[in-house]
Amino acid sequence: MRKIIYYVASSLDGYIAGKNDDISKFILQGEGVEKYRSDLANFGTVVMGRKTYEFGFQYGLKPGQPAYPNMENHIFSNSIKIDNLSEFVKIEKLSVDRVKEIRENANTDIYLCGGGEFAGWLLDNGLIDQLKLKLNPVVLGNGTKLFGSSTTNENWVLTEKESFLDGLQILTYNKKIKSTGHNIEKQRL
Repeated sequence: MRKIIYYVASSLDGYIAGKNDDISKFILQGEGVEKYRSDLANFGTVVMGRKTYEFGFQYGLKPGQPAYPNMENHIFSNSIKIDNLSEFVKIEKLSVDRVKEIRENANTDIYLCGGGEFAGWLLDNGLIDQLKLKLNPVVLGNGTKLFGSSTTNENWVLTEKESFLDGLQILTYNKKIKSTGHNIEKQRL
């Protein structure tokens, strides 16, 4: 089964944007950002929340058009209304079953680009398989949290770390698999 990968910029204190969705303090160019852009070519499907989709409007994205033209775009929202959707844009109601269906039918891993509340909802429902944090050397103090208002407690294992001269790091974490006593006994045999 394909993975849902939350690949997102973060501050040292766990914010994906500052106050009023400000991302100006993040590193926006350089070797690490180029690596991220290159990695996006490996995805054929993107999922996001409404606020993340609408965030693109201030950068020229037109309502109904794909935020990522090379991918099938799924915007999860119970309130967004857009006429004239591109064939590559689907508006989805928040539904665990629908997210699972998208994952089962995807030809590649799925890029979760945000936002915090949607990522928190996915985390709460056990639907994020991997985190790829573009860790920026900045403390924002407030803004949009990495997982919104989620209070889910989950352990992750660092599997890869890439560091760049400008201080940006790309940290890859996989969900820690919980073992049961039964599995531990089998391993001892």
